[in-house]
Amino acid sequence: MSEHQKISAMAAGDEISSVYLVAFASLQQSRNGPYWRLELKDASGSLEAKIWSPLSVSLPALSAGQAVHVEGRLSLYRDQLQLTVEALRVLSDEEVASLSLEDYVLSSPRPASDMLEEIERLCDAVLTYKPWKKFMRSVLSDKRIRPLLLKAPAAKSVHHAYAGGLLEHMLSVARLCMLMADHYQELDRQTLLAAALLHDIGKIDEMGGLLVTEYTDEGRLLGHIVQGIVMLEPFLRKSGLEPELVMHFKHLIASHHGEPEFGAAREPATPEAFVLHYADNIDAKLAQCRGVLPPPEEGEGMAWSAYQNLLGRSVCRPARTPEAPGEKPSRQEKKESRQEERQCSLL
Repeated sequence: MSEHQKISAMAAGDEISSVYLVAFASLQQSRNGPYWRLELKDASGSLEAKIWSPLSVSLPALSAGQAVHVEGRLSLYRDQLQLTVEALRVLSDEEVASLSLEDYVLSSPRPASDMLEEIERLCDAVLTYKPWKKFMRSVLSDKRIRPLLLKAPAAKSVHHAYAGGLLEHMLSVARLCMLMADHYQELDRQTLLAAALLHDIGKIDEMGGLLVTEYTDEGRLLGHIVQGIVMLEPFLRKSGLEPELVMHFKHLIASHHGEPEFGAAREPATPEAFVLHYADNIDAKLAQCRGVLPPPEEGEGMAWSAYQNLLGRSVCRPARTPEAPGEKPSRQEKKESRQEERQCSLL
């Protein structure tokens, strides 16, 4: 296949021969016959495309989620770029599997393999009870689950909605829970860690598609909480965990949304369940804020986002406390500090 041409780098008059994701497809009618109206996407942006008759009637059915190789020419229509498609071919499953995922979907800034390795190190450091360690190792090494984890988003659109987002969310929630377990020594640290890491595991089956995240039929009918408990049941049976520990673990999964109106199967009823719920909630909320607020720049004051329906408000990036002269850490120092914090979290 030809080298990928980024949508963000396109200009009117360009000739296009590249692979894109179909984000939307609709067969419509004009005076000259049926035509396809498409939205093509890659990680850099989106582009409207038209396939006119007679080519439109010779193509197989097109739908969101397909990867297609298109050839055509770009022009301006109502001041917007539009691609007139002259040739189109739907890629095979084998060709899709060979694509570089980062060209087509947004990805976590951290490599997914690094995050999964960090999760495994955290389990080795915290899980001293052999049945818990056996359980987590069996889940994370499962031939079906592991490759899905490396690509899965944590949500369709609300938070961590990009490849590797689920791992990023799992790790962040687990770290928050371990910090609270350091402060509140009465918490069952090992059950809490296992649940923090696996509370959203059902999302690998709730949502499907390598390039487009859509809810599966099972996801719509059951949801990721039920799917996660069902998915983990065979691993729990083989773990050697006492029934009381298994029941508590399942409760943490079932209650992590906090209230039934937000999807919880049960309200939190143990200290660990409260901790997991609030850690999950704050991580999701701050991820939403990062997605709608501009990053703070030196010398800038406060900034407001547009109104956010899911948060029920606009959110503000406040003015930051000035650093003392000569004490502001460099980017490299910040990076090294974060690395040290990650290492400390494993101890």
